[in-house]
Amino acid sequence: MRNLDVTTLRSFMAVADSGGVTRAAGFLHLTQSAVSMQLKRLEETLGLDLLDRSGRGIALTANGEQLLVYARRMVALNDEVIAKLTDQAYEGEITLGVPHDIVYPSIPQVLKQFNAAFPRVRVHLVSSYTRALRDQFARGECDLILTTETDAAPEAETLALRPLCWIGAPGGTAWRQRPLRLAFCRYCTFRPKVVEALEAAGISWDMAVETESDRTVEATVSADLAVHTMIEGTEPPHLERIDHNGALPDLPLQHINLYGAQTSRGVVTDTLADFLRRAFAGAGVSRLKAG
Repeated sequence: MRNLDVTTLRSFMAVADSGGVTRAAGFLHLTQSAVSMQLKRLEETLGLDLLDRSGRGIALTANGEQLLVYARRMVALNDEVIAKLTDQAYEGEITLGVPHDIVYPSIPQVLKQFNAAFPRVRVHLVSSYTRALRDQFARGECDLILTTETDAAPEAETLALRPLCWIGAPGGTAWRQRPLRLAFCRYCTFRPKVVEALEAAGISWDMAVETESDRTVEATVSADLAVHTMIEGTEPPHLERIDHNGALPDLPLQHINLYGAQTSRGVVTDTLADFLRRAFAGAGVSRLKAG
């Protein structure tokens, strides 16, 4: 009688979902060789080839596709049995990546809710730029990430669509100056779209501040020395949306995307993903009106 090992099935699922052994190893917190050995053991147990390794990437064979359906059910049932019969106290660490500009106001509330549900699981919050977060996610260094992008990535789940809005100092006049003085972080994904909108509107501009520090940008804008853009609803209390009466161009909608939650990854990760959905999805789609 041959018996399937749930651990090897979990590794098989991770490889199938992530599209590669390296990334799956990062998610599972195992070495690449350990995951490869588990896959080999699973294939030897069944006497079947489950992965097609002939191409540049890894694809499932027909047998692999069939096994994946059963593997999901078996792993889910295993986790349900453990949770129900042992009433285990979950513990460990989960890594969540969030762009600087959408940490507030939603993420503190998400962390509070998650801590109440899993007090022994530590959330390692990584705050960086969308481009850097996607690179980290691809390397398996983050379990879940949020991004701000101008489109909906096929491998991600869009939680909300919100417009960019012009941000300045309370009662400030920097937005009236020409050339328009801008303050942006060097790797900000909004920056190319903002410049494109200004060029299309025929508005001259000058990059007054180019930095890697969000604090530097905020200080400059607070001093009314430049303007900035942020996703609607994420501006801090010491800055305000600019009531420009159409003097500045409309800016594109931004997708707040969630990566890593397209398939079940266990109760801890799934719960955190649900909290993120609730925090951002309620905003829906809105468009800031000029004036």
